[in-house]
Amino acid sequence: MNIRVLRIELRRSVAPWAGAMILATALAFLYLLNGAWWTGTTAWTAQWTSMALWTRALLFYLWPLAVGLGALQGLRDHRSKMSELLTSTPRPARHRAATGAGTTAITLASAFALLVLVGGVQVLANTEYMHLGWLPISLVGALSLVAGAVLGMGAGRALPSALTPPALAMGAFVFTALMNMSPGRTETTTATGITSTEPNRISLLSPAVDEAHDVLVTLSASVHVGQTIWLLGMAATGFALLVAATLRARLIALTPVLAGAALALLVLPSDPGRMYVVDEAAAELVCDGPVCVTKTQQARLADLAGPGKEALRLLHGALGSQAPVSVRENTAVLPDGSTPQWSRKTVLFDLDDDIIAAAKSEELTWALIAKGMVPGCTPVGWSSFGGDQFAQTVAVGWVLGDLRPLPGTSAGVRRELDAETRPVWKELKALPRAEQLSRINAMRSAGFSCKGDAFDALKGGTSR
Repeated sequence: MNIRVLRIELRRSVAPWAGAMILATALAFLYLLNGAWWTGTTAWTAQWTSMALWTRALLFYLWPLAVGLGALQGLRDHRSKMSELLTSTPRPARHRAATGAGTTAITLASAFALLVLVGGVQVLANTEYMHLGWLPISLVGALSLVAGAVLGMGAGRALPSALTPPALAMGAFVFTALMNMSPGRTETTTATGITSTEPNRISLLSPAVDEAHDVLVTLSASVHVGQTIWLLGMAATGFALLVAATLRARLIALTPVLAGAALALLVLPSDPGRMYVVDEAAAELVCDGPVCVTKTQQARLADLAGPGKEALRLLHGALGSQAPVSVRENTAVLPDGSTPQWSRKTVLFDLDDDIIAAAKSEELTWALIAKGMVPGCTPVGWSSFGGDQFAQTVAVGWVLGDLRPLPGTSAGVRRELDAETRPVWKELKALPRAEQLSRINAMRSAGFSCKGDAFDALKGGTSR
């Protein structure tokens, strides 16, 4: 297809409007709605992989739109009443189909590329960690839009009705919704009895992926391969429907998409742990003495090194040989609902943790002391306020010699914290040094094992 043909096709088809609608819808969703894609280390403009995953997550809405717009394009010959005239021309049907499908593919792929470009320009300004591991995620995303549109075009030509585009768009939306609900999820129960769900193999047939929950998590290579096979089969069926002239040929045209689904299911991993995997290169540690962060956050090391070393010094002065000896960003990726795992010798922190994210300079030292004393036992993916925060406040006050609110606590929360913790802190400070250490050690045992109530242990009670 030469440039002249492309220009003509762009003028006489809905392809440019389809690309513009896809891009405008995606940007409107990202910029007009305030959601998780703007917050924390997994913001869509913070890291390359997060940007790729968030733009792929948008396919939950964009892919059905592409399918419907493709079906509208497929009705063009029927609407213009030219079908019989075109079949009488010597030009092969596959050439005409390739012209329309190629133009639509170029516009939709360009629209998705522009979306990625908008995010990529901002990512460049926010991170020093450069890699190409995100590229397959985005390439498969662009392919899914192209495959969906071509399938819609073929279906539109095979079923020339004004109801076909909205019906296909709704059907595609129902498909992505089901893949995100019970048919595409497997229910699991953690050791603590908390029920959660994980994606299964079927869900990976959806062009959309899970939202970015952890900056170190990416899709595995087998997922990319399996989804590519499925999408190529979908595109092949769409193209075959565009050139099919008989009912028998249209039925045969369904073979690629069915074969693609079967082959994809053989390639796609069945274990959730092999679908979304840890990016080992991104999780590699970059250190300044005893303070380490992952490569994705290496730009934050300069701000963390000083407070981290000061926190270790203060903890050593308070705990002696029982104190941790290093500070490190937590690289463990655990399923939602599972119990966190901590180390007594290393202060593990998460930059998205409320008290870490809100802390600056001296407050960052306090926050790291809090994580070194009571790391927190809230199940992964959950949020809570209570005993752990009370214990952290008293423990930091015990180390510093002055009761201070944790970083990021609001005025209302500070009043509750002060009411709960000040009596306990005064009682603790009034005890002999040996008894103080005994209670602190009991608190840390409960806090690190997650088998008791750290604040209750600090008050001299027994663990639950």
